[in-house]
Amino acid sequence: MKKKILVIEDHADVRENLCEILSLSGYQTLSAEDGKKGVEKAIAERPDLILCDVMMPELDGFGVLHILSRNVATADIPFIFLTALAEKSDFRKGMSLGADDYIVKPFDDTVLLQTIEARLKKHERLREAANRQSGGGLEHFINEARAMEAIQRLSEDREVRHYRKKDLLFQEGEFPRWLFYIEKGSVKLFKTNDEGREFILRIAGPGEFLGYLALLRDDKYQEGAAALEDTNVRMIPKDDFFALVYGHRDVNARFIKLLAGHLTDQEQQLIDLAYNSVRKRVATTVVHLFDQGYREINMLREDLAAMAGTAKETLIRTLTDFKSEGHIDIRDGVIVVLKPEKLRNMPN
Repeated sequence: MKKKILVIEDHADVRENLCEILSLSGYQTLSAEDGKKGVEKAIAERPDLILCDVMMPELDGFGVLHILSRNVATADIPFIFLTALAEKSDFRKGMSLGADDYIVKPFDDTVLLQTIEARLKKHERLREAANRQSGGGLEHFINEARAMEAIQRLSEDREVRHYRKKDLLFQEGEFPRWLFYIEKGSVKLFKTNDEGREFILRIAGPGEFLGYLALLRDDKYQEGAAALEDTNVRMIPKDDFFALVYGHRDVNARFIKLLAGHLTDQEQQLIDLAYNSVRKRVATTVVHLFDQGYREINMLREDLAAMAGTAKETLIRTLTDFKSEGHIDIRDGVIVVLKPEKLRNMPN
């Protein structure tokens, strides 16, 4: 069977040239002209490998990788960046997000094909090794990943709740009863100190689970969760969650991996708060939201300030500076990111 490769590239000539080279080399090709469509196609088609440009409209390559690496169905697909930028910072950023390799444009056809072949072979070796070590454990994991997707698709016999902006899904200190699956919209997870000041831990979007740590620990929620916009959430009873997790070792491992990823993000967030300037923190906050797919950021300034760890007034001044410098635009209160790489590489 032909290996399926998804090409995500906004330049039509480059995209068509890549698809032609790959087709002539015996691969089945799929293509998308921007990052947002690329994410949708990757989730729907499950390619064997993804080639993705870094600089794109709608959603850049870093954002594409960020989203796909947190989706159980696409997290393990080999991912290669295509970029005309050869700076070390770009390589470090991509690799830290989980990219498998980089190809710098303009590329040599032979180098391109050799890189793709090497990554596909390595992925296949890892797959075979996992099967040998666990007696078919990887195939078992794939089956259980599909079981998780079946839970995500449940609609007829599971409650779907609609939350308006600012509505609470759960509060810090409550005992959990549900596993939450975000179907549409976005949710902030936050902690509040003794003075009532809020600090946002992260923003969760469509396709993400919430509340599993408290369920696994059989303990109170350590944070609160509230809708940032109109949000649809699928409510999965905790007994069904436990039946899946405790009945299948690999599903349990997947949730542990998700948890580890979130803890790593939070550790980095604490480091940024301790050592980065206000400009750097605000820039990081804005580009992080951009990477999650927010082409237009329509959030309360209080929430943005809570994410960046600064006062609302300071955040507003910094955003005004970014606008005057041409990094962003602000239209009726909505932040539009114009130069994500400038924000990403903001000096401290």
